Amino acid sequence: MRSMDIIVDRAGFYICWGCLVWVPALYTTHTLYMVNHHEFLSWSLAAFVLVFGLLAIWVNYQADLQRQRVRATDGNCTVWGKTPKLIKANYRTDTGELKESILLASGWWGVSRHFHYIPELTVAFLWCLPAGFDSILPYSYFIFLAILLTHRSIRDDKKCRLKYGKYWEEYCKLVPYKIVPGVF
Repeated sequence: MRSMDIIVDRAGFYICWGCLVWVPALYTTHTLYMVNHHEFLSWSLAAFVLVFGLLAIWVNYQADLQRQRVRATDGNCTVWGKTPKLIKANYRTDTGELKESILLASGWWGVSRHFHYIPELTVAFLWCLPAGFDSILPYSYFIFLAILLTHRSIRDDKKCRLKYGKYWEEYCKLVPYKIVPGVF
């Protein structure tokens, strides 16, 4: 409930239509595809999907936990056993009120600015994987999510640049990649 898209977009058409119509229709295509295209899933592939899926969920949880812990303690904690690198950013609300926020540049949030999208995309791909590779249709969920999250990272970057100004520039120097380190 504290993510940029919820805070800024609120419950507008984009969020409501997406959550009520698009997500249920598209995000289940791989499951519907598998109803009519039975693939035998070997024990080794099933174990791979399970282990890496659970690992991706755990990494996503840990990334969110790091950010929450740093904000709850005002940075007086450790991240991966070290004092976290952070930027205390001042900004003004629409009403002119001066506020402060913490931009975390350590742990998973030091890897990339939207690192949590990597485990989310990993889980999406793993959910599609049991459908096999006879068609691109079951991967439409993964492909759409990759496009959506890439676009969202660009939108969020613009919003944060407007909100935090010079603090965001400083943060981007510490964490230069939006999602995939060394690539984007």
